[in-house]
Amino acid sequence: MCGIVGAVARRDVVPVLLEGLKRLEYRGYDSAGLAVLNGDPAAPLKAGLQRLRSVGRVAALEEQVKADGIQGPIGIAHTRWATHGAPTEGNAHPHVSGKGVALVHNGIIENHESMRSRLQQLGYVFSSDTDTEVIAHLVDFHLKDAGDLLTATRRAVAELQGAYAIAVIWAEAPERLVVARQGAPLLLGLGDGEQFAASDASALLQVTRRMVYLEEGDVAELTLDGYRIVDAAGQAAQRPVHESQLSADAVELGPYRHFMQKEIFEQPGAVAATLEMVTGASSIAPELFGVGAVEVLGRVGAVTVLACGTSYHAGMVARHWIEAIAGIPCTVEIASEYRYRHSVPNPDALVVAISQSGETADTLAALQHAKALGHRATLALCNVAESALVRQADLKFLTRAGPEIGVASTKAFTTQLAALFLLTLVLAKLRSRLDARAEREHIVALRHLPMALSHVLAQEPAIAQWASRFAGKRHALFLGRGIHYPIAMEGALKLKEISYIHAEAYPAGELKHGPLALVDRDMPVVAVAPNDALLEKLKSNLQEVRARGGELYVFADADSHLHEADGIHVIKLTGHAGALSPILHVVPLQLLAYHAALAKGTDVDKPRNLAKSVTVE
Repeated sequence: MCGIVGAVARRDVVPVLLEGLKRLEYRGYDSAGLAVLNGDPAAPLKAGLQRLRSVGRVAALEEQVKADGIQGPIGIAHTRWATHGAPTEGNAHPHVSGKGVALVHNGIIENHESMRSRLQQLGYVFSSDTDTEVIAHLVDFHLKDAGDLLTATRRAVAELQGAYAIAVIWAEAPERLVVARQGAPLLLGLGDGEQFAASDASALLQVTRRMVYLEEGDVAELTLDGYRIVDAAGQAAQRPVHESQLSADAVELGPYRHFMQKEIFEQPGAVAATLEMVTGASSIAPELFGVGAVEVLGRVGAVTVLACGTSYHAGMVARHWIEAIAGIPCTVEIASEYRYRHSVPNPDALVVAISQSGETADTLAALQHAKALGHRATLALCNVAESALVRQADLKFLTRAGPEIGVASTKAFTTQLAALFLLTLVLAKLRSRLDARAEREHIVALRHLPMALSHVLAQEPAIAQWASRFAGKRHALFLGRGIHYPIAMEGALKLKEISYIHAEAYPAGELKHGPLALVDRDMPVVAVAPNDALLEKLKSNLQEVRARGGELYVFADADSHLHEADGIHVIKLTGHAGALSPILHVVPLQLLAYHAALAKGTDVDKPRNLAKSVTVE
């Protein structure tokens, strides 16, 4: 995995491929490559295959392309994040086979070892450690009988087990690009006399806004004159054409140093956009979650949240809201673990699957497992309208965070929290636990939320000063209580993701049950300290830290009685926001991580070993 771009046109497509790869760099990768046909512009009828691969950044690949003068009207390109085999040029995509087959692939082929053994017996020689090379040889094998790239690709993918999005070209079909998907995202871009394919719409905004999202099992052929799609059964299929609403500015850096910083500061607008249908209304309607939401949500007796990483932390916050406000029992499951244990299904439970991209492999698999167990009501909470998660759930709510380029999620998290709070209010309302007065009060609070976020962002200079002290540290503890414990977890995750400082989060009351042994003057302790019912207990926990020589960094509400002292640093944010406090208190933790990473000089937007959209298990 990570990014795919393909194109067929009457012009040189290499600039399109390279620009597409640049727009996919945010996903994280370790190598890049491309392959084109008809590479000699002086001999357009010559069917030649040219391939170039490079370890490192797309910029290095671009320099090699210029040096070699590679051009062509049809080609494929890829950024790879190593799964099978080390990040080397030999393992980079595209992989080639036979007489001019070149292929790129996102995903993981689970039966690649048995397929490799079979193909070796057939005389194929492997030059990489990847599972992807199996697919290239398999397509070449089927071409010997099929003689047609679409048919050969269909036969090849029918033998694969696992997840894939592939794009393949063949020197003997110099005007045809074939793509296929199963379990990994892939879309077509429609132009005027030229067609494109990519794993993400942002890669194609440079050339078109007309997109076709492929369904599971689809195989498509793109030519200068158009495209055709066949489904998993081999039948001709029609898929709707979407006009992308993404703007070019949304995926540009603008005046910011990094996309993460840009996205942190976009949160007031992103939250306002997500809440737009509510903050201008006098009541909250269940239909926000789709057609039939009144009936589906009205019979809900429990909630099960499925999510990974940052989205899992959002679900943990939501559990507090759902149980306290709606009075419904809620469990939160790590999606990558959920289907590997014996759980007791509850047919009356609403299954809420949360994913920024909607293509997170673990979350998709968990949702499918929940359905197989008999769960009848499912809701996707996602930032991408055409994603697989949205298509597979009964109900949906689309956050309006806009494209999130930084690998470390920020605005996706706060918009997920905003959406989950709306879900809580709808569930409470349908259970007659939300009277008209309380509903109006919540709407007013939501209306004020973007302004409150702006006030928190104004604390960036003070937070940056704190962060400079973190750069030399190797470890940190994050503390929170109640609904703010998941926020402490999110803060610790952000710090280790981008600064590589080891950080752990604990409920503050758990300090005395073990973690207190770690506290000394070299272990900074960050505390989330809103002025809520648990503040006094939290203060006692903080005194435990000071008594052991620990240095405290406390994010407090403006109206809390916490003050600077020796070894205690305090930044006061806004007045206490009640139930919405977690949305405000996560922002300074994002800024702390960002500025700590800046001070250490790490690659903020592309942290090592991580990918933005985890489309493999």
